[in-house]
Amino acid sequence: MPAAPSLYLDPQIRDWVLFPITLVMILVGILRHYVTLLLVSAPKKQTRAAIREQRALVRSQALRATATKSPLPPSQYRAISSHLTKAFAGGTYLKDGPRSPDAPSKAPNPLTDPSAMEGMMDGMKKQMVMMVPQMVIIGWLNFFFSGFVLIKLPFPLTLGFKSMLQRGIETPDMDARWVSSLSWYFLNLFGLNGLFKLILGNDNAADSSRDMASSPMAMPTGPMVMGPGQDFNKTLLGEKDSLELAEGVYAWVGDEIERRVLEQWGKVPRSPLTSTSSRLG
Repeated sequence: MPAAPSLYLDPQIRDWVLFPITLVMILVGILRHYVTLLLVSAPKKQTRAAIREQRALVRSQALRATATKSPLPPSQYRAISSHLTKAFAGGTYLKDGPRSPDAPSKAPNPLTDPSAMEGMMDGMKKQMVMMVPQMVIIGWLNFFFSGFVLIKLPFPLTLGFKSMLQRGIETPDMDARWVSSLSWYFLNLFGLNGLFKLILGNDNAADSSRDMASSPMAMPTGPMVMGPGQDFNKTLLGEKDSLELAEGVYAWVGDEIERRVLEQWGKVPRSPLTSTSSRLG
């Protein structure tokens, strides 16, 4: 089978298509960062009661996470666990104070909460700053540079990369290493994040991966963050039940530490239980 003929690109494509697209992507990313800083309002300081409410939940979660190999002795662990359990049951850490038993338990309406509304508006501003420039750039590429072949990658690729690297070019015989103008845009969209971190810092608004993660269609990853529209009373009551369950699996990491150290250094013979657990570990 004869080899596919090689393509020879005009050097002006590099000067008037490749470099302008890359430069525009860099400038738009920097502009997005500073526009986001201007539009998004500074976070308001939370009240002491609200911070105390959140920190109590984090403290309980940390206590449960280390229950199987807890650094706290049994007396201290049970004292802290008992204190948090009683406080969660009585609503001591709620920012609005303990609730009466007859009060209806319902989540606050985020539409009537000023902090929740402000957070929603900031999210909409960020999405607008992300979407509008990308729509303009894609329209600019499709109007001026549709069907352009820009570069050839210096390493071999399989045919599975053709759909990713040759968007807008329907040529089944072209080598998969050639990159179209539209595919070069998408490569820059995610490949320039390292450059933006170098220029603007790690916490910048030009990071496209962060935009995808914060989009409404993205799947949530990591621990859930309590928002202003959620009922902390139900959350703390559920945490109380989890603390009670964690007491059943509690184990102090310093239990029989003297014997284990002596066995580790060969000063006393290992017990059969210790040898079996060490082989399983």
